[in-house]
Amino acid sequence: MNEFIDFNQSIYPFPTKPAVLDDAEKSFYRQQIKTLLKKHNAVIVAHYYTDPEIQALAEETGGCVADSLEMARFGANHPASTLLVAGVRFMGETAKILSPQKTILMPTLEAECSLDLGCPSDDFRQFCAQHPERTVVVYANTSAAVKAQADWVVTSSIAVELIDHLDSQGKKIIWAPDRHLGNYVQQQTGADILCWQGACIVHDEFKIQSLAKMRMLYPAAALLVHPESPQAIVELADVVGSTSQLIKAAQSLPNQELIVATDKGIFYKMQQVCPEKTLLIAPTAGEGASCRTCAHCPWMAMNGLQAIAQGLQEMGAKHEIHVDLELRQQALRPLMRMLDFSTLLK
Repeated sequence: MNEFIDFNQSIYPFPTKPAVLDDAEKSFYRQQIKTLLKKHNAVIVAHYYTDPEIQALAEETGGCVADSLEMARFGANHPASTLLVAGVRFMGETAKILSPQKTILMPTLEAECSLDLGCPSDDFRQFCAQHPERTVVVYANTSAAVKAQADWVVTSSIAVELIDHLDSQGKKIIWAPDRHLGNYVQQQTGADILCWQGACIVHDEFKIQSLAKMRMLYPAAALLVHPESPQAIVELADVVGSTSQLIKAAQSLPNQELIVATDKGIFYKMQQVCPEKTLLIAPTAGEGASCRTCAHCPWMAMNGLQAIAQGLQEMGAKHEIHVDLELRQQALRPLMRMLDFSTLLK
């Protein structure tokens, strides 16, 4: 059984793009950030989808550039008393759940995620209550309030393995919120999955007709696809995987040209591991259409140098993540199950 529950999503209003900085302004903010990181015993934890200059700064200052699973691990294990999470809000909440004693800052608390927004906790609670016999598995791209209702939290890097494990125990699954990833996992495992209807606005925009034409132009290129993409895109892929898995594939594949169907922020790390290869972003616009995201999350783009500097300078309510104690305790259990399970896979 693979059923999709349709909760009609809104077209989310996009945030205002950060002001473009000139070289002098970038240099000023980079130096200010370095000074403030030392002052506050802080470290930057950045996602692969943030802008390249943010990822470079995180690396330069002893921080972390990773997927959401490794971001969680790094933040929990690092001795810094303050974590500056350059990503989207659920990543900051996850850091606070795992490191309650630390100050968790974000450049802006308005950096959202369409998957999180598309899975309101009250609606999800009512849905789960209708299927009490099912094991609830939620993607990391959800709020703390949704995680608190789950039996397991999962990232795309271990989704297939976890659902296969639960299926082997005879478990029937509620999966939330990404419908494309849920469909991919179901096809890979054959598990009985009841799937919430959600989608990433970036991955949902990759277009099959435009991609087919692109593959004709680059017949020797390998296609790397994130499983949050539509099924038709996934079916064309040479490699399907999480951000970290796609980066490893880029390095190991013999192809000198790679078409990549995920957020183009990943190019920074991909180019590091295979500088000799040509990276091409998969098309996001169909015939006669214009893309909304152009393969870059508009909320990730809010993590600019100026916003990071302000977050570290102000250290106030506009930037600090808080999670209610009871909610944290409830959300911690499925998160720890995820981390423990991922450790067993190594």
